[in-house]
Amino acid sequence: MNRWPHALDTFIGGRVLVVGDLILDRYAWGVAARVSPEAPVLVLQAEQDEVRAGGAAGVAMLLTALDCTVELAGVVGEDAAGRTLLRLLADARIERTLIVSDADRQTTVKERIVGRTVGRQPHQIVRLDRESRCPLPDTLESRLAALAIERLAGCQALCIADYDKGVCTPRLLHSLLQAAAACGLPSIVDPARVADYTRYAGAALIKPNRIEAELASGLAIRSPADAIAAGQRLLRRFNLASVLVTLDAEGMVLVDSEGGRHFATLPRQVSDVTGAGDMTLAMLGLGAAAGLSWPDTIHLANLAAGLQVERFGVVPITRSELVSVAHASLRTADARPDFPPEIRKVKRGPAKVATLEALLPRLAGHRRSGQTIVFTNGCFDLLHVGHVRLLEEASALGEVLVVAVNGDAGVRQLKGPARPIISAADRATIVAALGCVDYVLIFDDPTPHRLLEAIRPDVLVKGGTYTHDEVVGHEIVEGYGGRVCVTSCIDGVSTTQILATLQPGGAAETAGRTTADDLRLQRPTAESEEVTGSQEHLHAP
Repeated sequence: MNRWPHALDTFIGGRVLVVGDLILDRYAWGVAARVSPEAPVLVLQAEQDEVRAGGAAGVAMLLTALDCTVELAGVVGEDAAGRTLLRLLADARIERTLIVSDADRQTTVKERIVGRTVGRQPHQIVRLDRESRCPLPDTLESRLAALAIERLAGCQALCIADYDKGVCTPRLLHSLLQAAAACGLPSIVDPARVADYTRYAGAALIKPNRIEAELASGLAIRSPADAIAAGQRLLRRFNLASVLVTLDAEGMVLVDSEGGRHFATLPRQVSDVTGAGDMTLAMLGLGAAAGLSWPDTIHLANLAAGLQVERFGVVPITRSELVSVAHASLRTADARPDFPPEIRKVKRGPAKVATLEALLPRLAGHRRSGQTIVFTNGCFDLLHVGHVRLLEEASALGEVLVVAVNGDAGVRQLKGPARPIISAADRATIVAALGCVDYVLIFDDPTPHRLLEAIRPDVLVKGGTYTHDEVVGHEIVEGYGGRVCVTSCIDGVSTTQILATLQPGGAAETAGRTTADDLRLQRPTAESEEVTGSQEHLHAP
């Protein structure tokens, strides 16, 4: 089981050939402002326009973010959308010499109008497609096949993304799959929504989703057992080597000559299912290029697809982010009996704990979705009701709460050599278990300045009775237009006081605290967890 995270740690480079329909995704983002007086429809106040690579081009982008070298083969029109798509690929340093243009064909464009209300998740309102679904003319088909086959020898895997836009013709696929088999290359196909899979014969693995598998097999799929039956029928009917049926929240089912196997997935807060299939195809290509087995690769694909649906649209996931989640899934102690033994030790909470490097791409996805990012930090040694109050109030200020936990060395500097009581890793895991917390990271700097500059939260939250001018880092957050919020605190509650009650005579001593002591608890200092981060210089009792 330790092989698959280790493979991601050590596998550097790799070259994957991606062939398929190239798509330009356009997004128009807006806030629902009112109802039109002209008709019973929403009026969106436009915020921004965005373009992204989609289809096979999106798969190439995802692989590039995972540190793969990508060869991308496909067709674009000689139009503005085609030029925009080529520019996006060039900016990502993706090889474009296998992309051919067709003056008689328009570049496929999917334009999504995305609306949201303030403080809520964005949602697609309508999608407008501009496309040509005509099969490639013979001359263009032959040229594209020749270019792609010539590059196969230098690759470790072949991914085919068939969106049924006319590029993945039966003759082109037959030539490619035969050539890949002759080179000993694993080939993975994300099929079109068609009933006949004859065109994919010879693929090492075909990856239909639930609806596609139902159409091609003729069987209704209501459970993983149904998916196994559908996969077995597809194997027999189309002489396929392996079938991976993706089942959304129910995970994935692999069917091959050895039988069927269900790979459960983790519960996720779904923002948008767009891109989950592309992410799965990219991970299958990465795993095949790395020499991983299909089961090991599917475990990673499940994790990656889970991260993808938490973001809006197709947003790349970095290798470091995936490695972090993969290792976290192995470290968790509790088990779910309905999970396969290999991933039974997976829990949602510990997957929240991340490094800064792994966290930044996730936050970028949330920010693109229009979500408000809230940040707070502290020691959180012996989690108590004051901490919980702080985190709950911070969470209510936005959609995404990031909590930075002081490392052990930092706590010792703040609290003395006897602290912390609980190690940084355990404190981070405990905080991550709270439902109001979305992400946790551990930091060792004396102040959170570096984190604030990198994360750029919309809201910086501290717990206590002081003004925002006294909050460490307020000048950074307010400098780029963010805001600072001070939450309420619970009088007389701190880790220091809790520890005092555990000493001989502690309860009596606590009951007889002086006024100065009470003031120190009410107005947090470096000795009170209600003041988060390194703030011992803020107050003089």
